[in-house]
Amino acid sequence: MFNLKKIEEIALKAGLAALDIFNKSYNIDYKEDNSPLTQADLASNEIIVNELKKLYPNIMIISEENKQIEYEKRKDEEYIFMIDPLDGTKEFINKSKEWTINIALLHKNKPILGVVYAPCLNELFSAYNNECFYNQKKFNFVENKDDLIIVASKSHLNSKTQDFIASIKSTKNIKIKNFGSSLKICYLAINKAHIYPRIAPTMEWDIAAAYAVLINAGGLILTYPELKEITFNKQDLLNPDFIAYCNKKIDEILK
Repeated sequence: MFNLKKIEEIALKAGLAALDIFNKSYNIDYKEDNSPLTQADLASNEIIVNELKKLYPNIMIISEENKQIEYEKRKDEEYIFMIDPLDGTKEFINKSKEWTINIALLHKNKPILGVVYAPCLNELFSAYNNECFYNQKKFNFVENKDDLIIVASKSHLNSKTQDFIASIKSTKNIKIKNFGSSLKICYLAINKAHIYPRIAPTMEWDIAAAYAVLINAGGLILTYPELKEITFNKQDLLNPDFIAYCNKKIDEILK
């Protein structure tokens, strides 16, 4: 029903437009919540929204950069696109390469299709129908039996998350790596990291596309400390604290 390749093409097109701005001088504005906004956020958003509307005119789109849709209008939709046209704007402004273009398709309250593109790194993650692709090559998750790699935010690492990381006990050698944007979740899917604790605010569009990749690779995101699977298209689009993983022995770690 949904064409993953076409949606990959949209992400690639939006990413190249953002990359062109990244390599030039540009203005930085600030939203009401004091978060930064660049021309790249807006250019990417325009491309993604317009292209998705051409392909799927009857499917609602929720985007960080669009006027938000009232819950009563979206709560009963079977399918919704959830996009973050540029995740990691702070990384973008700081000239870090770890920012991404994110397109997710929700079925009711769960992401089922996701595309995450990191233009500076030339990395493309996508997934749909229990198939995962890295740079358009299919992959299957294989458990790493050596180190336990914990991934944390590069720009938003707070004391609560640091305390959680410090509490983790494992027989494996624990390593901590910091990455920006939704790459943290994608790297769980390809076994570049194993656990991502986020005891700090995020929005649904920040993680939806990457979570689709993670789910299709066999991983999960659980709310913390309740340890219940996270849901989407909530009345409040703010995510609860969570633990993302693609590690079969997570129960031992979270005791």
